[in-house]
Amino acid sequence: MGRSAPKSLSSLSLGPERKCKCYNGYFFNGYVFHTEEYGQGRKTYNSSVCVKGFTSSELEVDYYGRLEEVVELQYHNKQNKVFLFNAIGMT
Repeated sequence: MGRSAPKSLSSLSLGPERKCKCYNGYFFNGYVFHTEEYGQGRKTYNSSVCVKGFTSSELEVDYYGRLEEVVELQYHNKQNKVFLFNAIGMT
């Protein structure tokens, strides 16, 4: 009857903490991404990102961008983290 929600769900409902962390790079699934600013002056670096998406008419489209910032949002439960990539679109 009066079941309570799991702690992980309760912490998400409170929203992220007010402070966040910013990084100049991120390692994910065997790939290393660096911000464009971090990579300037280096011989090699990867600041390009691609996101698969859909148009309003449901056509699949790839969106490309240059990584400008990596932000980590921490929720009140230390296990809940979200990483956001802020990228500027390329034409």
